[in-house]
Amino acid sequence: MQRTLVSATLVSAALALSACGEKPQDKMGIRSDQPAQAGTGVAAFTEPGWKAGDHDSWSNHLKARANYGMNDHQRAPK
Repeated sequence: MQRTLVSATLVSAALALSACGEKPQDKMGIRSDQPAQAGTGVAAFTEPGWKAGDHDSWSNHLKARANYGMNDHQRAPK
């Protein structure tokens, strides 16, 4: 009985500690030392007509997206 209890405790401890082996999740493609308007350099993530590093274009794009693309009150049919 005691041997079964000890082995069950060891197995449960091993299972609990195995969850601690997760690999770190890095920010892939995001460089924290550069501003957001610098872009990632990947064409698939770049809006057509936008130039990387252009702060005015970046802020205008965010304003347009907030006003038209993500505002459900303006998009809803009346």
